[in-house]
Amino acid sequence: MAAEREPPIMGDDLFGLPPEQSQGRNADARKKPAPMQPLADRLRPQRLEDVVGQAYLLGPEGALTRMLERGSLASLILWGGPGVGKTTIARLLAQAAGLKFVQLSAVFSGVADLKKAFENARRQAEIGGGTLLFVDEIHRFNRAQQDGFLPVVEDGTVVLVGATTENPSFALNSALLSRCQVMVLNRLDDPACEALLVRAEEETGRPLPLTEDGRVTLRAMADGDGRYLLNMVEQLLSLKTEKPLDAQALSRLLAKRAILYDRDREEHYNLISALHKSMRGSDPDAALYWFARMLEGGEDPRYLARRMTRFAAEDIGMADPHALPLAVAAWETYERLGSPEGELALAQLVVHLATAPKSNAVYKAYGAARRAAKATGSLMPPAHILNAPTKLMQDIGYGKGYQYDHDAEEGFSGQNYFPDGMKRQNFYNPTGRGYEREVRHRLETWSRLRDRR
Repeated sequence: MAAEREPPIMGDDLFGLPPEQSQGRNADARKKPAPMQPLADRLRPQRLEDVVGQAYLLGPEGALTRMLERGSLASLILWGGPGVGKTTIARLLAQAAGLKFVQLSAVFSGVADLKKAFENARRQAEIGGGTLLFVDEIHRFNRAQQDGFLPVVEDGTVVLVGATTENPSFALNSALLSRCQVMVLNRLDDPACEALLVRAEEETGRPLPLTEDGRVTLRAMADGDGRYLLNMVEQLLSLKTEKPLDAQALSRLLAKRAILYDRDREEHYNLISALHKSMRGSDPDAALYWFARMLEGGEDPRYLARRMTRFAAEDIGMADPHALPLAVAAWETYERLGSPEGELALAQLVVHLATAPKSNAVYKAYGAARRAAKATGSLMPPAHILNAPTKLMQDIGYGKGYQYDHDAEEGFSGQNYFPDGMKRQNFYNPTGRGYEREVRHRLETWSRLRDRR
């Protein structure tokens, strides 16, 4: 009988394969680095405590550390960006828990590969062993495929560890999420990136040919991606330089990592939320930063113009009545000038909206009025404010008793304009900020006149 095909083993992760956790690879061949072995593979951690940047999960009081101490490793979803150690952590968890490590990728694997992995895991369980099934890019499996994990996770056939760069709340089935714990992996911060650089220098026996500001720039260029950082280190060490490179020289030689931004994914919504809340919080500097982040990521400026126009109506309203026409004007300016000149008009709008007085009183009033309109049904306006173009309408009382406000004292008649049988409602409550201070004063004056009449 032909040998059974093992589930496909995908490419190495950020730190490569740890000892004794490979699938059919020669252990002796791994004792010393291959001549062309990437630096990221050579620097793979041998223990969970060697993983950088995720101390809150792997430190002495970390959630994963406590799981291992209790001997009860749960099925997990590791959520984080590229190059933060998702696959590395999964491999080392299997090693620490004494489980066989099996890796699949949702990009290259199908139903047949899943069934094969499940069958092998059951056979492993029959001889007293356990299996950690690591599924990279698990969000790429469709709903039916994700449902296939439920029985084997529930009965303990496998400990499932899924890795995803997408928000699990949107990318994964709720049934699968209810059976797994979601662990959020942080992008590598500056100290974590520096730790990798120090390890790289120790491994290669060579200091990086960088000035201090060049070193800072190199870390920034990685944008929290450890794999990308170590790949840049390899490129840097292959260069023949006469003197250490400063920030400008380094930027000319190496490419900065592309900004993580998808216009139809979570990062898009995270950044527009940050822009909106920065403007609402009256912080023009933060607002400009998020505005620029979205543009640098490839966002359509028209989308930003539309959102800021909505902001002008919702968060500023009558506190600055000029905000809404200014938003429309900035939008039209962009349409006429295009990029990059038109983006300056949008930047001006960002600053104006962030520094304008804020009021959501109109937004709240509209919501309250809608609720009242739904609750009151088809009540007719009071007869005195109805037009009476025919004699019949005059005879039944349309327009009778109407007071022309321009002829009334102070231009205010104080009549009732709500339907008969409906008590007067107070939907709009202006703040004391900006132009609404004046509006509030007028409404209070009219309220006193209405009470007297």
